[in-house]
Amino acid sequence: MASLQASPLILSSSSKKISAAIPVPKLPRVSMSVPKMPTRTVVEELNIRAGFTKTVPIDVESYNFTSIANTQLYALSEAVADRVEMHNNIGKQRDNWNTLLLNSINMITLTAATLTGVGAIGGAGMPLLALKLSSALLYSAATGLLLIMNKIQPSQLAEEQRNATRLFKQLQSQIETILTLGTPTQEDVKIVMEKVLALDKAFPLPLLGAMLEKFPSKFEPAVWWPSKQSQNKTKAQEGKFHKMAKNGWSEELEVEMRDIIEVVKRKDIKDYARLGNLVLKINKILAISGPLLTGIAAIGSTFVGNGSWAAIIAVAAGALGSAVNAFEHGAQVGMVFEMYRNNAGFFRLLEESIEGTLEEKDLEKRENGELFEMKLALKFGRSLSQLKELARKSAYSRREGTSIDEFASKLF
Repeated sequence: MASLQASPLILSSSSKKISAAIPVPKLPRVSMSVPKMPTRTVVEELNIRAGFTKTVPIDVESYNFTSIANTQLYALSEAVADRVEMHNNIGKQRDNWNTLLLNSINMITLTAATLTGVGAIGGAGMPLLALKLSSALLYSAATGLLLIMNKIQPSQLAEEQRNATRLFKQLQSQIETILTLGTPTQEDVKIVMEKVLALDKAFPLPLLGAMLEKFPSKFEPAVWWPSKQSQNKTKAQEGKFHKMAKNGWSEELEVEMRDIIEVVKRKDIKDYARLGNLVLKINKILAISGPLLTGIAAIGSTFVGNGSWAAIIAVAAGALGSAVNAFEHGAQVGMVFEMYRNNAGFFRLLEESIEGTLEEKDLEKRENGELFEMKLALKFGRSLSQLKELARKSAYSRREGTSIDEFASKLF
């Protein structure tokens, strides 16, 4: 049996007793110091773990600017998505306004005309007075509602919101493209911000104090882009495309673009300006005629019983007022005007885009020529061969002094 004590180790047996002392040396205290590892950046550490011993130095200042631009673009994308939802919801609401107000005013007008007719047939005493009072009040209410409805033009308001929704979605896609294909810069952030503010100004949400003039003195195309638009500067994502000699541009392509501009000016913009002015005049006439007719009917209904002509004027004016209102707001003449205004603005934007691109003398700073031509063809609803054929027709008509018989756009 063995027992271990503090200093000696003693062994014992039954026949003989042996004592031995085994000294156990005390181990010295060893203090180990861990060497400090050199501090590395996150990028260097990831490179070393991945097996890359040689790292490329990173411009920290440039990296920070890119990170800030990314964050700002994501914030702008969220704001644009919120605007898309707002314009979509308000557009539906204003379309409902048009339907409800149209039906309500027509029912009020027809009811007033019926009461006037009944009073003219056999009313006398108190029943006649009640019929006259009721028809006069209904006609007056219809006149007031018509004045409000013609002032705000709900169908036109709904079309404005539909266009705003489409354009904000388009801007959101452009932001996503910048974030996906390129390294965004502060210049990209500035341009996107200007586009958002220009769209807010072109398609305001409130009615009081900010509503667009529904009956301007002259037809003008809609403008939803910044007034001092940069001339198609080269963006980071544009450098991702294959660059050909002279960045895809040639003298023939520049001449083709100028010929297409002439077609846009002489045919598309001019035609939409003519149609817009025509629809504007029609809408003004209808907006004045509706309340005027119902107002005449309201005055005429008060003289029912004093002669047959008063009843005829009241009933006929009420019926005509209902018909005019149904045509103006049922056919959505205000919406048609807004559609022409936006189409004219679309062609104006294309004109400025082409001219701004051609004014840039440094070909490397332009968007790739073949890509620019393809985008333009798609916006016009044409193939590349059809676009070139249009440019040839434009050049021929300009040389011969004749008018071209074709519009640039096949979409609208």
